[in-house]
Amino acid sequence: MNKQTVMIAVLMLGIGAGAGLMFAPSQQTMDGSATQGKAEKEVLFYRNPMNPAITSPVPAKDEMGMDYIPVYADGGHDDAPAGTVSIDGVVVQSMGVRTSKAIKRTLSHDIRTIGRITYDEERVAVLYPKYEGWVEDVFVDKTGEHVSRDTMLLSIYSPQLVATQEEYLLALKNADMLKDSPFQDVRDGAASLVASALERLQLLDVPEHQIRQLNQTRKVMKGLHMHSPVDGTVINIGARDGQRVTPNTELYKIADLSRVWVLVDLYEDDIPWVSVGDEAHMRVTGVPGHVFQGKVSFIYPYLDARTRTLKVRLEFDNPKQALKPEMFANVSIKAGKQFNAVVVPLEAIVRTGKQARVFVQRDVGKFEPRKVVLGVGADGLVQVLSGVEAGEVVVTSGQFLIDSESRLKEATAKMLEPQRHKDTKENMHDMQMDDMDMQDMRMEGM
Repeated sequence: MNKQTVMIAVLMLGIGAGAGLMFAPSQQTMDGSATQGKAEKEVLFYRNPMNPAITSPVPAKDEMGMDYIPVYADGGHDDAPAGTVSIDGVVVQSMGVRTSKAIKRTLSHDIRTIGRITYDEERVAVLYPKYEGWVEDVFVDKTGEHVSRDTMLLSIYSPQLVATQEEYLLALKNADMLKDSPFQDVRDGAASLVASALERLQLLDVPEHQIRQLNQTRKVMKGLHMHSPVDGTVINIGARDGQRVTPNTELYKIADLSRVWVLVDLYEDDIPWVSVGDEAHMRVTGVPGHVFQGKVSFIYPYLDARTRTLKVRLEFDNPKQALKPEMFANVSIKAGKQFNAVVVPLEAIVRTGKQARVFVQRDVGKFEPRKVVLGVGADGLVQVLSGVEAGEVVVTSGQFLIDSESRLKEATAKMLEPQRHKDTKENMHDMQMDDMDMQDMRMEGM
């Protein structure tokens, strides 16, 4: 039984050896062709697989026994800048490399800050009486109530107003008596008294409808009305029924909320970008999903000494009164607007210390590094002042892998530069020697 097992094992070994002999020429041919294919490319040097900065002119192994990686001469175009990377299309796809075209568009510096909504001071009316008296009736007695222009607010009894009405009625009666006088001066004098008394009533803000009523009834009215001078919302009531009022008493404060101000604070590094008329966008929590559009209307000429910030005033239309005073808002100011700016996506920028660069696709699988000078940025885009022209294609994803390979190529080019200068000098020397030999041969022939 043991002999039989041994014979079977020997037979299997023989079959395996025969198969190896059958496939050996083919394998050798494949290896030989592969070796020959690699031999067609010139090996510049060998690079440590763990530390690319360590190189060797001959094949070697690192401390872990790993073979150094050969670096071949680039067969690309000679005019390609240093650091240009050539990658197979399949590898480009597996790396997830994406590109985008540089375009021209209007771009602005986006300043984001927090704002506080307040009243438009130019649309706030504050009412004070021009006489002393007592409040008889309050017709609008709730803050927050909306009033229209000429809405009756309250009625005030004032002895001064009663006396002025009596003067006016007396002037009217006198004018009626003297209207048929044969003397022109008498008629003119009576009319002048009427006009003077009427003017005093108007200066005391007696409304027109009560003056007409005074002319019709010829009776003194105890309470004279006060009307709203604007359309707006009542934000303060300073007098109630029966209260004594003087010219120092604030009766009403009415604000027109169809337009509001938004006050924002800017830090000193943002001040040079902002100017009056810049566009502003605003979002508030109380109106989700809506973006309000306004503009910068005023830049205050002083800084807050405590916060070291500059106050800037924005104006926003508020026709539906969705914006409420004292609301907080997220504000974005589109400052430093640049027209026809060449822009690329922000993710295309590779920042290396003080420099920034992008990778421009020169051909399929070929990427060139470019140093760029950047301008303003907004909406995920950044302005390129120099380094890229409109229409060129830049890498927006996977550029960091390309950047690492590009830097290795640049380092390689710098390492090979002295050797190239040396080879060039030797070639020039050989050419000069050849020219001298040719001249000697010509002289001998003569």
